[in-house]
Amino acid sequence: MQQPMMHLSFAKTLLAAAILVTAVGCAKTEAKLGRGMRNVTEVVRWGEMQRSIEQTALFDSPDMAYTTGVIRGFNKTMARTGIGIYEVVTAPFPPYDPVFTHYLPEHPVGPDSSRGQMLADPMVGPDTYLGFSGGDIAPLIPGSRFRIFDF
Repeated sequence: MQQPMMHLSFAKTLLAAAILVTAVGCAKTEAKLGRGMRNVTEVVRWGEMQRSIEQTALFDSPDMAYTTGVIRGFNKTMARTGIGIYEVVTAPFPPYDPVFTHYLPEHPVGPDSSRGQMLADPMVGPDTYLGFSGGDIAPLIPGSRFRIFDF
């Protein structure tokens, strides 16, 4: 009776060791997974869309901003989201360097007219314990910005 239980615990130990060996201490895997997760959320963030509309208005024509800029921004948003899905799925496997960087920069972008600050929340806000903090009330709605300490 003891023999099968010993094999089962040995198999569990081997499985745990295999998981630890493949998943722990891989800095490049962590970087690739983090980059992939950032890129997957581009479809919610719309930074590529905002930047494309802005850059088209500045360098081509303001008349083209909401036509060509929107199409260009949508294409780049979908490309970044697809690259993010690829990087999340293939995070444990090499190559770990960013892919497709001739079309998109490594890090997500936004319009040059915005500084792109972090939202104020209790996790990163230094003024949480004072009882107030600044931040975006509704970041997707233009004009809803409320900042107490905006330097």
